[in-house]
Amino acid sequence: MSSSDDKAIKSAYELALERLGGGATAPPPLTPEQKSAIADIERETGAKLAEQEILAKSRIQAALAAGDTEGAQKLQAEFTTEQRRIRERGEERKEEIRRASR
Repeated sequence: MSSSDDKAIKSAYELALERLGGGATAPPPLTPEQKSAIADIERETGAKLAEQEILAKSRIQAALAAGDTEGAQKLQAEFTTEQRRIRERGEERKEEIRRASR
């Protein structure tokens, strides 16, 4: 193989790097304030998730005790959706902080 053949054959990774403008650069490090803000968001998100879990479990158990399995399933689906929303909102807030450092 000649050196021109080596240049012609590139991996998908190499092609993707070229399209992105060379190589991936590491984001700038976060400041202590940003790290603290992200930790606060993680704590807040965890607390909201725990609160939602307690409320949802009690509602689901009450529905099951009343013999309302369909209602319990609906409550479980709502709980799952609410968990996802809380997590996504927390991730969005953390990403805003990370973007501020760029």
